[in-house]
Amino acid sequence: MLVISGLTAGYEDAGIVLEGIDLEVGAGESVALMGRNGMGKTTLLRAIMGHVRPTAGRVTFDGRDLTGRPPFVVSNAGIAYVPQGREIFTDFTVEENLLLGLLGKKGGAGRVPDAIYRRFPILAERRGQRAGTMSGGEQQQLAIARAIISRPRLLLLDEPAEGVQPSLVTAIAATVSAISRDEGMSVLLVEQNLDLVLTLTTRCLFVENGRIVDQSESTRLRDDATLLDRYLSV
Repeated sequence: MLVISGLTAGYEDAGIVLEGIDLEVGAGESVALMGRNGMGKTTLLRAIMGHVRPTAGRVTFDGRDLTGRPPFVVSNAGIAYVPQGREIFTDFTVEENLLLGLLGKKGGAGRVPDAIYRRFPILAERRGQRAGTMSGGEQQQLAIARAIISRPRLLLLDEPAEGVQPSLVTAIAATVSAISRDEGMSVLLVEQNLDLVLTLTTRCLFVENGRIVDQSESTRLRDDATLLDRYLSV
């Protein structure tokens, strides 16, 4: 489904960050990207989404070349993105934030589907509440719900456990896992929370200095910390 080949990208003020990334995410597969801060994980998601323009390589999704295409084209191709920090509209209500996820989508109804509220009951309870008054975990659920409201085929998640209490991290992981299973949605997750990685993904890729340098089945990380010590320890 998602195929990245030789992807190189960076920033004018920081130079090259990605040094020839190669990876694939299959239909319905959930994959984690792990590594120390500053290794290029977020830049990779931003390059896939069109927020960072690659200088070399290709991003292909379902056989369609999306390399360097603007974010709205990538989104309409079936890829959704929840950035680190969530970027919800704090002065808007929960329902208004969710409706923004339908803007520009083909066949997008003018109402939030009941299925979204079934997946995220807290959002149903708080639909008229201003998003900025919610807890970090509730805001994270809102950001994910807004991303998946248009039923994407691939969800990019950047550090969804950051600033979220453990019980809500578990609930978020269970919800995203259920959506992936029920709807065949693929997930590419950037995360350092091992419990979330173990719950949500089947395969883990380790990023160092802008390259994929190692990989493992996610379940192996529970009993063997060798790779975690090598690529995450300070």
